[in-house]
Amino acid sequence: MRVNYKIIFHLMGLLLLCNGGFMFLATLISFIYKDGVTLEMFLAGLVTIIGGALFMLTTRDHKKEIKKREGYIVVTFGWIFMSLSGTFPYLFTETIPSFTNAFFETMSGYTTTGATILEKIEGLPEGILFWRSLTHWIGGMGIIVLAIAILPLLGIGGMQLFAAEAPGPSADKLHPRITDTAKRLWLIYFGYTVAETILLNLAGMSFFDAINHALCTLSTGGFSTKDASVAYWNGQPIIQYIIILFMFLAGTNFVLSYFAFKGKIQKIIKDEEFKIYAILTLIFTLIATAIIYTQANVQPSDYHPMVWGELESDFRHSLFSVIAVITTTGFVTADFTSWTTFLTIFFFGLMFLGGSAGSTSGGVKVVRHLLMIKNGLLEFKRTLHPRAIIPVRYNNKSVSEHIVYNILGFFILYMLLFIIGALVLGFVGLDFESAVGGAASSLGNVGPALGKLNPLENYNVIPSFGKWWCAFLMLLGRLELFTVLILLTPFFWRNR
Repeated sequence: MRVNYKIIFHLMGLLLLCNGGFMFLATLISFIYKDGVTLEMFLAGLVTIIGGALFMLTTRDHKKEIKKREGYIVVTFGWIFMSLSGTFPYLFTETIPSFTNAFFETMSGYTTTGATILEKIEGLPEGILFWRSLTHWIGGMGIIVLAIAILPLLGIGGMQLFAAEAPGPSADKLHPRITDTAKRLWLIYFGYTVAETILLNLAGMSFFDAINHALCTLSTGGFSTKDASVAYWNGQPIIQYIIILFMFLAGTNFVLSYFAFKGKIQKIIKDEEFKIYAILTLIFTLIATAIIYTQANVQPSDYHPMVWGELESDFRHSLFSVIAVITTTGFVTADFTSWTTFLTIFFFGLMFLGGSAGSTSGGVKVVRHLLMIKNGLLEFKRTLHPRAIIPVRYNNKSVSEHIVYNILGFFILYMLLFIIGALVLGFVGLDFESAVGGAASSLGNVGPALGKLNPLENYNVIPSFGKWWCAFLMLLGRLELFTVLILLTPFFWRNR
C-alpha cells in the first residue's frame, strides 16, 4: 500500500496558509503598536502564504483519503513545517538572527514547552512578543484536536479511553465528526482564552500583557512578556490566582469542559483521572507550602518583594509552582530550585507527572500513571490466582490488555528517552543537574528546569547541537513519542 504523498503535501500547504494568516495577525499588532518591524512581519507572513499556496496548487488533484501511515506523517511533519516557517518572523526582523536559536524558540512555542533562549524579553517589539505567544496558542489548539480526534484514530497512547466519550472517530479513515469535535473544542479553548484575557485586564494587567498571558496559559506554554515571568506581578496576588485557575483548567481533559457546559456534572465528578489530578495538586501544594513555611530560606525577589513570612504567600507560590509544573505550563513566580534540596527533587519528579489526557499539557499524563499503578497492584492478585481473568478497570469499565501494554511501552520508552536525552546534554557540556533537568523538561514540555536552566535562567547556555537535541525531545514529548518514532522504523516505509 503506497503512501498518499499528494494529500500529505496538500495538507502541509494548508498548514502553511494558516501559519501565514496568523503571522498577518501578529503584523496587525505590530502596526497598532508601531514597534518598527511591521514590514518585516508582513513579508514573513507573505512568504509563508506563497509557499503554502504553491504546495496546495501543485497537489490539488490528490486522492482525498488519509489512512494511518499518512496520519503519522501529517502529524509529525505538520509540527516540523509549522516550526520551520514559524522562524520567519524572528529571522526577518533579526530579533533572533541565528537560525538554530530561532528554530529552538519556535519549536518551544508550537510544542507549548516555553523554554526560551531570549535574555531581554521586555525589549522585543510587540509584534514579536505576540507572535511568540501565538505559537503557543496555535500549538495548544492543535494538540487538543490531535489528542481527542486524531490519536484515537492512529491508536496512540491511552487516548482510546476517550474515543467513546469524545465525538471523535473510530474508523480507519478520517470521520466527518472530527470536524464537529474540533469546532466544539476550539470554541471552548477560544472562550477560555477570552475569559482569562478579560479577567487579567480587570485585575490590573495591561490588555497586551493580558492577552499574551491568556494565550500562553490555555496552551500550557509559559512564554511571558516579562523577563521575570509572572513573578513581575508578585505584588498583585489576584493576577496569579486567575492564572492558577486557568492553568488548572488547561491541564484537565477538554472533553470534561464540554460536559460541564452541557450540564453533565456527574461525568466530571465520576471521572477517575480528574479526581486524582485534583487531589494530587492539593496534596503536593500542601507539602510544598509546609516545607517553605517551616524550612525554606527564601530571599526577596529582585523584581518585587515577596512577603514569605505570611502563610497565604507561601501557599500561593506553592500552588502556582505545583500547577505550573504538573500542567507543564512553566510560568514562574519564584525559583523553586532555591527553596530546599527536597523541593528541588520534588519539583523535578513532578515534571514526569503531566496533566490530564486530552488537555494541552505535556508529560506522561495522570491517566497513564493511574493505569500503570492499577495494573501493578493487580499483579499481586494474578500471582495468587494465575487462572483468573482480572482486568484493569477505569471509570468502571474494563481496559483492554492492548491499551495497558501500550501505556507500559510508552512509559518504558519515555524513561529510556529521558536517560538518552540527559546523556546527550551531558556530552555537549552541561553539568549533571542541568542535563537531567533539561532532558526531563524538554521531553515533558515543561520549560523551566534545574541547574543552569532553572526558572530564572534561559536555555541560551546550551551549545547549538544541544538546542537541536532539546527541540527534538520537545517534538517527541508533544506528539506522544510513537507518532514520531514510528517514522524512524524501516517497516513503516515499506510498500505493502
